Amino acid sequence: MTEIVLFLEDIDPVIFYGTNNSLLDKIRGFFPKIKIVARGNELKCIGEEAEIAIFAERFNEIVEYYQKYHRLEEDDLEKYFFDAGHMKSASNGEFEHVIVFGTSGKPVRARTVNQVLLVNDYKKNDLIIAEGPAGTGKTYTSIALAVRALKEREVKKIILARPAVEAGERLGFLPGDMKEKLDPYLQPLYDALHDMIPFKKLETLMEDGTVQIAPLAFMRGRTLENAFVILDEAQNATVSQLKMFLTRMGINSKFIMTGDTTQIDLPKRSESGLLQAMRILADIEGISIIRFDERDIVRHKLVRRIVKAYEQEENNGKDTSVSSIKESRIP
Repeated sequence: MTEIVLFLEDIDPVIFYGTNNSLLDKIRGFFPKIKIVARGNELKCIGEEAEIAIFAERFNEIVEYYQKYHRLEEDDLEKYFFDAGHMKSASNGEFEHVIVFGTSGKPVRARTVNQVLLVNDYKKNDLIIAEGPAGTGKTYTSIALAVRALKEREVKKIILARPAVEAGERLGFLPGDMKEKLDPYLQPLYDALHDMIPFKKLETLMEDGTVQIAPLAFMRGRTLENAFVILDEAQNATVSQLKMFLTRMGINSKFIMTGDTTQIDLPKRSESGLLQAMRILADIEGISIIRFDERDIVRHKLVRRIVKAYEQEENNGKDTSVSSIKESRIP
């Protein structure tokens, strides 16, 4: 192990670390194999020599950028850690791997440490539970993996499901027939698919049943074989619904459940099957549980701040059960 100390010169540590250490946390997220301890204008870094060398180089570039432009924001950090020139030298080296190419030719990659973990765990596990706040790319990354699996003929169909649980509005008051009432709940899944499969091709795949999007209740009684199955918004599935869903797994199937335990819309929080599943399935071989956090948020930078503000409110005693889950997330 190598240990070095880097010094912040001509830059206020508060600016470099960000509000509530938001920038420092993002930097740590890019280099999970390095222990970074900040004290004033000093950064103590402990890790493998090769990792430390890469980090030191990036650190100097960031400092030079600030000295030149007198600004440092999350977008600036992403420029240095995500653009084509730097992607290959990122510490975990895996941000460079393309999951699938989108409809416009744009590559879809894992963009955060936990997204990379999701991609890697998919190779080793048949069931993955990805839990975390909105905007962390849980569902989008999962759908990219499903599209790749279909294109490479690892599976014969993709099945995407969501519980039809209202977040304030009521199904009965929405206009149209049952399909039209349910489509708003399933729209985020359509949007992700449209990013990765041309519109006409997707229409054909949906007509012949190769791609299916349906409410969770439609899974009852089925055995899902040779399929990549994603249950989105799993926090709104009841205990009995989630048990039903998990027991649909057939031969050569991959299941991913995504959800956010801070956004449970069921009448009682204790009814959430996702909370129970994360507890009782944690030690079963072949099942991976990945806990995303605000550092994985890839939407507008304000989303991260909003999520953090709500977490702080919950941790002040409003909802202790949420606090216990947050404490178990990847440091």
